[in-house]
Amino acid sequence: MNFDVLVVGGGVSGMQCALVLGSALTKEYAKGKKVGIIMHQRASHLQDALFNNVLGLVPGTLGKDILEEGKKQLEEIYPEVIQIENEKVVAVLDEGEGYKIITNKGEYTSKMVVIALNYAKPFEIAGLEQYVEKHMRANAMKDRIQLRNFNHLIKDGLYVCGTLAGWRSQFAIAAGSGASVATDILTVWNENVPTKVHDKNKKE
Repeated sequence: MNFDVLVVGGGVSGMQCALVLGSALTKEYAKGKKVGIIMHQRASHLQDALFNNVLGLVPGTLGKDILEEGKKQLEEIYPEVIQIENEKVVAVLDEGEGYKIITNKGEYTSKMVVIALNYAKPFEIAGLEQYVEKHMRANAMKDRIQLRNFNHLIKDGLYVCGTLAGWRSQFAIAAGSGASVATDILTVWNENVPTKVHDKNKKE
């Protein structure tokens, strides 16, 4: 299966990235673009989280519920975004004109890839080992990692977001990081005109 963008990871940053990309697929500059997300969530730190300090979330919201509701939101509002379940990425290989993504169950190609996994060791994705470095914001005692990047960009067509991009493990930061990567990709699609997407109420 071939994609224009494939997001790897179904946590906060990955789903937020996919939601923003999905919201733009009706725009002229995104017509015909194919977006997918590999919804690997088992290792997400969100599974055990409880939230009282996030704007817009009801106090006491559980992370595991956000993961489930996020999948439903993406499926119901932006069904064009293909969700790939129960697969784990083992390699992301530069093919020159794009990337080959190999999972434990199959292979995909994509012009762009967004890595949206958490910052815990071990990190075992072949093709990305050379970018692994010590996390610059996490508590040193926790021995976290990040992928070397500049403003989320590892290299042409390869992005990272969330904690693995070097950000702290806060819900709002992770979501903002994913949205930032999505708008960077939309800007590329829109011939490098700075681009964002806002939902608007339709007036009767």
